[in-house]
Amino acid sequence: MPQPSNRLQFFGESVIRRMTRVAQAHGAINLSQGFPDFDPPQALLQALERVTYEGPHQYAVTWGAPNFREALAKKQSHFMNIPIDPEKNIVVTCGSTEAMMVAMMTVCDPRDKVIVFSPFYENYVADTILTGADPIYVPLRPPEYHFDEAELRRAFAQKPKALILCNPANPSGKVFHREELEVIARLADEFDTYVITDEVYEHIVYEPHEHSYFAALPGMFERTLSCSSLSKTYAITGWRLGYVIAPPHLIDGARKIHDFLTVGAAAPLQEAAVTALGFPQEYYRQLLEGYREKRDTFLSYLDQTGLTYTAPQGAYYVMVDISPFGHADDETFCQWLAREIGVAAVPGSSFFREPVQQWIRFHFAKRKETLEEAGRRLLRLRECGR
Repeated sequence: MPQPSNRLQFFGESVIRRMTRVAQAHGAINLSQGFPDFDPPQALLQALERVTYEGPHQYAVTWGAPNFREALAKKQSHFMNIPIDPEKNIVVTCGSTEAMMVAMMTVCDPRDKVIVFSPFYENYVADTILTGADPIYVPLRPPEYHFDEAELRRAFAQKPKALILCNPANPSGKVFHREELEVIARLADEFDTYVITDEVYEHIVYEPHEHSYFAALPGMFERTLSCSSLSKTYAITGWRLGYVIAPPHLIDGARKIHDFLTVGAAAPLQEAAVTALGFPQEYYRQLLEGYREKRDTFLSYLDQTGLTYTAPQGAYYVMVDISPFGHADDETFCQWLAREIGVAAVPGSSFFREPVQQWIRFHFAKRKETLEEAGRRLLRLRECGR
């Protein structure tokens, strides 16, 4: 029999999803894969119930139902502070995972180079491989996860076709401040590079930090493909509703690729989600306040354990230093943690290009009682191997 595709040898299964299975096998609290254990907003559930009976139940327009795109354009125009045309600037995708793949395939050819900051969300490397592109890694150095401008310039000097920017960042919880974004923008303009942004945590940014949309920087809209989804903002990770926002000449290409990848996102879910896109400003204030409380609850337990971590500036992840425990590697530690302590995390090495073994990632998108139980279990670490 002929051999399968060579590209399969360059990446494995998702470590994050594998750790969810480990959590299930040991009955551990799953703080590895970042999805909530609480329901979406009641108004959204009521809209879904209505759509169940009223429809639509057939294909929507391939690149997104018109009323969904109109609602999305109105919301994002407000938050991004730039005009977004629902007919010219949006393609709706099956989650931000597809949005990122569509963006990559829209601007990159095989053997093109793509800048990826390390640590990175694990999908980005797979995206470059599936596209046939070659990643150029630029480190974000813990504990503050800053980049070195000279290193970034050297990466740009290799003439990359695109740079991937996750902001707020998974796994580090870093929020790129305005000055950092302006550095990236100057280099992108100088070297004529596209920027693909992953902004799914755009509404989860903790004071005093602020989220700046890269596409809204002067002159950047024309070279930016902004990817996001409704998953994290409305606690509907299973609905798989994402999107790409970009200038018309890029959206035209993105729609073609999206059409032949998945045809279209689920029509009834788009119809129901129009309700969420119309939520008032107060919803986003309460969303942030809720996540701030979750963050503070979980970090208070980490403080009691004496573990070292980088306080997240945004998103709902925290990177924790496990070097005091003396395990051979972070994978072994995470297996032990799920089995013996009853809490599942992700080995940090799955996010780094560098040979790093001292970090693991927890997420805190859980109910307070779930986080408190996880915290009580983690307190047992004070007695283990320190």
